[in-house]
Parts: sequence; structure tokens; C-alpha cells
Amino acid sequence: MGRRELRLIIRALRDLVRGFRALQQAGPCVTVFGSARCAPDHPYYTVGRDIGRRLTHLGFTVMTGGGPGLMEAVNRCAQDAGGRSVGCNIRLPTEQSPNRYLDRWADCEQFFIRKVLLCRYSYAFIALPGGFGTMDELFEVLTLIQTGKIEKFPVVMIGRAYWQPVVDFLERMVAEGMVERRDLGLALVTDDLDEAMRHIEQCTAEQFGLALVQARNPRAASLSRKAPAAAPFT
Repeated sequence: MGRRELRLIIRALRDLVRGFRALQQAGPCVTVFGSARCAPDHPYYTVGRDIGRRLTHLGFTVMTGGGPGLMEAVNRCAQDAGGRSVGCNIRLPTEQSPNRYLDRWADCEQFFIRKVLLCRYSYAFIALPGGFGTMDELFEVLTLIQTGKIEKFPVVMIGRAYWQPVVDFLERMVAEGMVERRDLGLALVTDDLDEAMRHIEQCTAEQFGLALVQARNPRAASLSRKAPAAAPFT
């Protein structure tokens, strides 16, 4: 093993330890993926804010990649609604810096560390429209679920028109025998946020025994476990 490999291991371990320390008390999370490039006047930004508010009212901690754009939108409205808002920021030369609507966040140098942290404390995943990074995160989660590396957490893709070309390509994969048709059921594709929230609430209650504990202060609302929750990583 050379010095470069040793430095990579040390930096990765450092980011993992710091990330676990920053996020271990976050509570049950829903991670939301999405573009860093959408301004506040973009229609998807409004959708992101609505998602942050709805997840808070369900009692979840809202987790994102911690950056601007749609990630900021989700974190922003989670905070506005009195909920818990956390992020896993990636250190990049341009474009990415922690948004100002985070209660706590972890900084990561490597994308693979960031994805470990985004998955570790989450019981559901939502993909808003995005680019390469969003695609990478979405398909990482789907692969982990498909291969049994993590539990069968609910995955929702918001924006039917945006995701339709991806769905069409997945259908071609089925036709070519590259994936099984049942794998297409790993994600719900919808424009209906009511449907998305019902799906997340139902799946997390049935599979992991999560139930909302009501409180006057939304920040004090939390999720209790009716039964022992499955470990996020097997």
C-alpha cells in the first residue's frame, strides 16, 4: 500500500467518524435528492419546499445533500415548519457549499462517504429532478435495495414528466433481460405529493414500526417505534 492510498483511507475514516458524530442523534430521516442548480423562482423549488414541510409534519428529520437549489428548498421549509433539518455536504471547488437552513451537517470530501451517510439514518428516499449527482444517488439506493445491502425502504421519484425517459429506459432494460420486472416496483413515480407521503408513512409504519408522536411544537414531534426497527444496513 502506497502513501496515496493510506492518505485516502485516513481521510475517508475521518469523514465517516465526523459524519456519524454529527448525525447520529438526528432521528429517523427521509433523505431528499435533487438538483443544486434550481433557483428559488423555479417550479421545482416550490415543490421541494412543500416536501420539506410535509415530511416535518410526519415527524421525520429531513436530510439532503446540504447544498443549494432543491436541497436548500427542502431544508428551508423543514426549518420554517419547526422541524429538524440536516445535510451531508460535499466539498467541491465550485457550486456546492452548505445552505443556511441546516441545523447540523457533515462535510465530506468523497462522494462515496457522503452516500453512506445519506443512507445510514434514512427510512425513505425522495428523488426530485436533478443531474448526474441525483442520478448517482438514486441508482445507488435502488442498487442497495435490489441487492439486499439495505432494507427495502420506500423510494419516491417526484416529477413524472421529468423521470419518464428514465422509466422508459428501465422498461427497455426489462425487455433486454438486464433487470427483472419486479425491480421496477422498487420506486414510486408520481406528481402527487399526497400519494408520496401516504406511501412513505404506510411503508415505514408497516416495515419498521414507526409512528408519529404528536406534540404542540412541530420541532418536538418525533417518531416512535412500535416494534424494533430494522437496521438501515444489513
